[in-house]
Amino acid sequence: MRMVDTFLKPMHPEGWKFVAVFAAITLVLFWLWEPLGWIGAGLTVWCYYFFRDPKRAVPQNAGLLVSPADGVVSLIERAVPPPELGLGPEALMRVSVFMSVFNCHVNRAPIAGKITAVAYRPGTFVNASLDKASEDNERNALAIEMADGRTIAVVQIAGLVARRIMCWKKPGDVVRTGERFGLIRFGSRLDVYLPDGVEPQVALGQTMVAGETVLALIGQDAPARAARIE
Repeated sequence: MRMVDTFLKPMHPEGWKFVAVFAAITLVLFWLWEPLGWIGAGLTVWCYYFFRDPKRAVPQNAGLLVSPADGVVSLIERAVPPPELGLGPEALMRVSVFMSVFNCHVNRAPIAGKITAVAYRPGTFVNASLDKASEDNERNALAIEMADGRTIAVVQIAGLVARRIMCWKKPGDVVRTGERFGLIRFGSRLDVYLPDGVEPQVALGQTMVAGETVLALIGQDAPARAARIE
């Protein structure tokens, strides 16, 4: 890998207009007062990195469910999936990945399958790291039916400063594991609801890489992962 590739990452097309606005404001700030211009330059670089869309090495082994987002595992608990998906009233194991404003915000399909439902619901914008964000915040939920007929749910949740959830898939679309399906602007969270009997293979506080970090093993009799944070 070239040294320049370590710092220059591909940017999602959605970000160009924001970087252009930040750059234009920076030029004005430099004209007004140079120290303000350097602050603007730093924010422009941050905006570029926010919309970065790096390539990922997606594991191809059957039955691996990968993280849909970069970030940190903030919750592992049983919860009822969003009712708008029609998955029933039974609680399933839920793994939440919190994305800060410094994480890559391109979302990826956790596993291959057919999208059977996409449901958007407006809501509030409380801190996405809080448990109540799953219930109260603006969200967009997808149901993905796997080859064995079981379904997982993945939910994009707006955060404290997020104001736009984007989803590029619709019911009937077929996705590959690790395929890009959406993006949330400026801080948010993704919830994954696992099929009954499937245990997560991640721990609270674990750093996740979208499309790469294995979140669970589907179709394998594996206990929940035991881990410690050092």
